[in-house]
Formats: sequence, structure tokens, C-alpha cells
Amino acid sequence: MTCLPPCEKAKNFIHSLNTNTVKWHFYPHISTLPLPPLKPANGPLGQKKRVCLNNISVLSAVTALLRPPQAAALAVRYASKKTGGSSKNLGGKSPGKRFGIKKMEGHYVHAGNILGTQRHFRWHPGAHVGLGKKKYLYALEEGTVRYTKEVYVPHPNNSEAVDLVTKLPKGAVLYKTFVHVVPAKPEGTFKLVAML
Repeated sequence: MTCLPPCEKAKNFIHSLNTNTVKWHFYPHISTLPLPPLKPANGPLGQKKRVCLNNISVLSAVTALLRPPQAAALAVRYASKKTGGSSKNLGGKSPGKRFGIKKMEGHYVHAGNILGTQRHFRWHPGAHVGLGKKKYLYALEEGTVRYTKEVYVPHPNNSEAVDLVTKLPKGAVLYKTFVHVVPAKPEGTFKLVAML
């Protein structure tokens, strides 16, 4: 099947009507375009006669064929409901943070081991225990973990702790839990005194 030229170029074509074909003189490689055969019709006296097509109907048929098909108007449907925003409050469905004591009383730890994690100060660092990021407690020396309850004496620069201690009733003492690491004494070692 041959391709028809676009509508804009249709006026540049010279066509002539032969009996049943339209000739294209502008493009020589397209020789003829066949037209549908003419149907005979009955005359007023019962005689069959051939219906002739006039030049106007052929011209309108050719231009209708040459006219490019019009694109159907596509209806764009937008969302009728707004998307919901993200909610920060998940209602307790967030996973736990695993805060708490990791090494119990009497456990043997190496230097750098995490002893406990906490959101607020529940355990305070004692001897050979360091305070890391987010109030994490870690061991500074290799040894055994010990927990003690001691009187809490806040640093003078810590205004919140000083206010808390001063608001206590007279004679009351504030105790806190401290975590210590008792260093293990190395066995089988000696100190070199002199060389002979």
C-alpha cells in the first residue's frame, strides 16, 4: 500500500481523472491510485446506466484521503484527592533503641567494650570507665565490672545538678549508681631491674 502525501502538499499535486484512476504527476514513482469501481444504477425506464463522478466529488475524496488524521483530544484526569503528608508521630510503632546494661556485675571486659547505653543518666562512669557519645559507658582498662551506690556530688559548673541537690530536704543525700572496672593484675610478669 502506497503512502499518501500530507495535506499541505496536496495543493501542489496535479491530478487528472481517467476512467477509474487518479494519476500523480508530482511523484513519478507513484504511478496510479486506484479508485473504487462505479456501480450501475437503474434508470427511470428500468435501463441500467453508469453513474458518473464529477470532478468536484473526486477532488473532495482525494483531499479527504490526503488530510492527516486528527488526533483525538485526550482528557487528562488529575487526582481528586490530595496525598497525605508524612507523620512524625508513629504512635509507639517505632522499634526499640536497645538501651540498658550490656555487662553485668563480675563480667570480664576488655578495653573499649561498651558497658551500657542510656538516653538519660541512669548509670554514671566510675573508675576506669569512660563516657562516650550519647552517654554510652565503655571500659578504659581490661578487668572486672563492679557497680556501687555512692553519694552524688555534682560539679559546680553543672547548674541543673546543683539546683537539684540544693532543693533536697535538710540532711537528705542523693545516691547514684556508678560503674567501675577493676583492672586485672597481670600474672607472670616482672620488672627488669638491671642488665648484666
